[in-house]
Parts: sequence; C-alpha cells; structure tokens
Amino acid sequence: MNQTISRLIMNRIGLGLLTLWIVSLVIFMITNLLPGDAAQELLGQSATPETLAALRTQLGLDLPIYTRYVQWLGGLLVGDAGYSMVNGMSIMELIWSRLPNTLILAAFATIVSVPVALSIGIFSAMYRGSWFDRYSNMLAVFAVSVPEFLIATIAVLIFAVKLGWFSALSHIESAHTFGEMLTVFAMPVLTLCSVLVAQMARMTRAAVIDQLSSPYVEMALLKGASPIRIVLRHVFPNALGPIANAIALSLSYLLGGVIIVESIFNYPGIATLMLNAVSTRDMPLVQGCAMLFCFGYLILVLIADICEIASNPRLRT
Repeated sequence: MNQTISRLIMNRIGLGLLTLWIVSLVIFMITNLLPGDAAQELLGQSATPETLAALRTQLGLDLPIYTRYVQWLGGLLVGDAGYSMVNGMSIMELIWSRLPNTLILAAFATIVSVPVALSIGIFSAMYRGSWFDRYSNMLAVFAVSVPEFLIATIAVLIFAVKLGWFSALSHIESAHTFGEMLTVFAMPVLTLCSVLVAQMARMTRAAVIDQLSSPYVEMALLKGASPIRIVLRHVFPNALGPIANAIALSLSYLLGGVIIVESIFNYPGIATLMLNAVSTRDMPLVQGCAMLFCFGYLILVLIADICEIASNPRLRT
C-alpha cells in the first residue's frame, strides 16, 4: 500500500470520526427536543410538580443541556452509555442482550442477498438487452420503489394469513432447530432482501458492463475465450472494487431496514428496543441505540470508500 492510498484512507477515517461526532451532537439535541421526559412517563399525569422536580433532579434532567452532553459523550468514549431511566439497567447490557438477534437477522439477509444479487447482476450484464435483463431491471425498479413496510404487510397477508405457512410474529426464542429458524426468519429476511437484491444487482450490472466495454475484453473475445471465462477470469476481478463498494453501500441499508422489519414482525432486536425506549421517553437508551446504528452505517460506508480507493489502479501505481 503506497503513501497516496494510506493518506486517502486516513482522511476517510478522520472524516468518519468527525461525522460521528456531529451525529452524536444532532442525536442528543433532537432527543432533548422531544416532548415529555422519563420522569413524566414514570410518574404519570397525576404527579405533583414537587415530585416531578425531585425525580428530574435524581435522573440528572435538571442539569444544563451542554453539561449533560459532555457527560454523555465522555461516557461513550469509555464504553459507558449510562443507565436506563425506566428500569435502571445499564444501557450497554440492554444493547448487548439484543445485539446478537439483530446481527443474526442481518447475517441471514446478507447470506441470501449477496449471492443472488451478484448472479442476477452478472447475468444481466452478460446478456444485456435480453428478456432476462429487461425483466430483472423492471423487478429491481419495482422493489426499490416499494417501501419496506408495504412489502412486509403483503408478506404477512399472503404467507401468514392466507397460506398459513409462517407466523406473523418472529419469536426467535422459540426456534431451537434449523427448520424452526428458517420459519422465524423467512418473512423478515424476504422483506430485507427484496430491496437489497435490487440495489446490489443494479450496481453489479453497471460495474460489469463498464468492464465489458474495455479493450482487454475485445482481445479476449478475439482469442476465442468464452463469455463465462471472460466474465469470471477477467471482468469480475477488475470490477471487484466497484462491486464491493456496491455491496457495502447496499448493506448499510440493513441498519435502516431492520427498524421497520423488527417493529412489524415484533422481532426482539436493537430496533425494537429503541422503539420501546421512544414510547417510554427513555432518552439515554434512545441515544445509545441511535449511536449504534449510526456507527454501523459509517463503518459500512468507510469500508465502501476504502474498497473504492484500494481498487483504483491509478492510485496503486
């Protein structure tokens, strides 16, 4: 790795850290602008002003907003997101108890979507203008245009209500065998993959088509190489950087899509934890979950940038 690539990667990391700090500031300010607070939610509407004031002092809600932000940010830097205002538990413990479920759902969606999207994108590029290319592009545009909650609702109506194949709710704690896990994850993964496959397939198709117009492909054709050999042996390695960039950017969608999917299918993940915290005005828990989602998104975008930089032959030479 030469100095140019190293400098560009370090610049991307620095910009990522700056972005994460700005995001933390925005999240903290927005959550404090929401109406109501945890004290009001805990004591109810019949609480007296004196009781509310005492509980706000106990929870630290009476401190100036900049003081609370500095304390919260300092805790995040050392891995301490504070305690939940509703149940008094450590926020990191609550997050770690739900994080494996969200990671399992994201892993299932990735394992299914990446091979399918790469296959569709490569074949669409190889047989550009064919009926497969036209119909796959039409389906991809349709899948990207339809919101996730509508896809999830249609899946519930068809596969849970009409056919009765799957349960409308995803109870992961009841899945003990591989078949039960497939039943639990079928509809959430289907909902997530519908958009993931469409996005990655279109970007893969564009990257492969760009390489197919290169002079070395014409030379390989003149030498009698088959289309499959040209794509797998020559085109795919040269398009690997843009394809990896497309995969990383598409997978960042998972961090937003799981919020909708987990809420619809009542899946016990980080998104459900954050939505429950919003309903109880547990702002420290909301802030911790939101920062986790933003951190994951920035990591995936950073990986996409690094793949793009490292795959640029002009920077390598």
